[in-house]
Amino acid sequence: MSSTAALPPKAAFNTAQILRLVFSFPVALVSLLLPLTVFTLRYRFSDPDMWWHLKTGQIIWTTHTIPKVDLFSYTTHHHAWIPHEWLSQLTIYAAYFAGGYSGLMAWLCIFSAVLLIAGYLLCSIYSGNPKVAFLGALAIWLFATIGFAVRPQMIGYVLLIVEILLLHLGRTRSPRWFWALPPLFALWVNCHASFIVGMVIAVVTCALSFVGLRAGSLISIKWDPGRSRYLAWSLAFSVAALFLNPIGARQVLYPIDTMLHQPIGLSQVQEWQPLQVTDPRAVLLLLLLLCIFLLVLVRRSELELQELVFLVLGTWLALSHRRMLFVFGILAAPVLSRMLSDLWEGYDAEHDRPLLNAAFIVCSLLVAVWAFPGQHALAAQVEQTSPVKAVAFLKTHRISGRMLNDYVYGGYLIWEAPEYPVFVDGRADVFEWTGVLADYGRWATLESDPHGLLDKYKIDFCLISRNAPMARVLPLMGWNLIYSDNLSVIFSRPRSDEPMPRR
Repeated sequence: MSSTAALPPKAAFNTAQILRLVFSFPVALVSLLLPLTVFTLRYRFSDPDMWWHLKTGQIIWTTHTIPKVDLFSYTTHHHAWIPHEWLSQLTIYAAYFAGGYSGLMAWLCIFSAVLLIAGYLLCSIYSGNPKVAFLGALAIWLFATIGFAVRPQMIGYVLLIVEILLLHLGRTRSPRWFWALPPLFALWVNCHASFIVGMVIAVVTCALSFVGLRAGSLISIKWDPGRSRYLAWSLAFSVAALFLNPIGARQVLYPIDTMLHQPIGLSQVQEWQPLQVTDPRAVLLLLLLLCIFLLVLVRRSELELQELVFLVLGTWLALSHRRMLFVFGILAAPVLSRMLSDLWEGYDAEHDRPLLNAAFIVCSLLVAVWAFPGQHALAAQVEQTSPVKAVAFLKTHRISGRMLNDYVYGGYLIWEAPEYPVFVDGRADVFEWTGVLADYGRWATLESDPHGLLDKYKIDFCLISRNAPMARVLPLMGWNLIYSDNLSVIFSRPRSDEPMPRR
């Protein structure tokens, strides 16, 4: 009887502890990231590449097979294709299957929120100060705004944060945390090509674990041999885990092929172009780096060699390709948080106010739910950025023949009008391998005879942006304008009996 009587107080005590943890100040801080996420994303729904990711996921979902050749265009002649993001694409279609456009938006909000919360957790553990860690999460958010979209990269960058957290826990706590890396990389290689960045970070961490250094404020603490061996063995298994994919070595080498053998995509696709000094994020990048190095110079804060290497790596990636600002934010935020950790007193659980925190958390959740866009608003975004009306015209009037489409329209056409094989779309890799991207680039920028491409591919009609240079050239070539709206135009090839302008 006495032992039974003791159970309720113990259970009540444990419940009280759980409630104090759930309604703690750090959780209240994290809850702020939810409305921030939704407000950031509510007008960023219709990414051009979202559609072909969605279509690929649908094919995997319905056929239970992973496509390994191009199924969407007629110009590549079913060229071999590397489905390096197939698992992420499957989750994207699952979200659409569950809730349509709202499901896709929920997918984006969930993974974006998870990314920011995971970033907060990383900065909190790395700095030891849950308050300052919120500034780190904001830094990740700031640079991540370059790439928030319904695309597999969201999962890839969540996994990048998880990897950095595992490396830190394995270094500062139990080395057994390193054994989570092989399954992480087995998952990562099937979700997004950013696994190669993760592998570089892991290899650098392992190499620097053998280095002991102190040069002014720059330090490197040599690990004990046993911990370094743990990491080395886990990395060996992680490399082997990369081959657990449907393609094999070609999928593992895909990111390297992208960097070395796809110069047109890297130079012409906007997100792969170098960061411009006119981009406000470039100024913020320089300010963040300046802040870190002023802390080193003025306050004599120590900077670890590993941190310096990661900052250099992140800066080089961001300056080379603006989309890599995402990676820079993830690498720089923990360093900034650690250096600022002593400028703001740490969190004291004894002085917490659970009821006030609970009210704050509830308000944050309500604001996030209120800000979530409805189905009608999402459909309106799609119509503003995609050729919705033009596609309806094609279907209603049963336009037939070979289509030449605008690059950014390809994804939507793949999803909404699969009966019209596309000329080109956001999968720049397969079109560069087959020479189509080079042909299209010269045609779209008027660097070649416009007749050449149209005749080479036997184009019957063109669906392009009304602001494209070719929208003004095609009428001069005798092509007929058969449709126009505030976004798109459609031109048809002149009939054989119509007089053609002299070339």
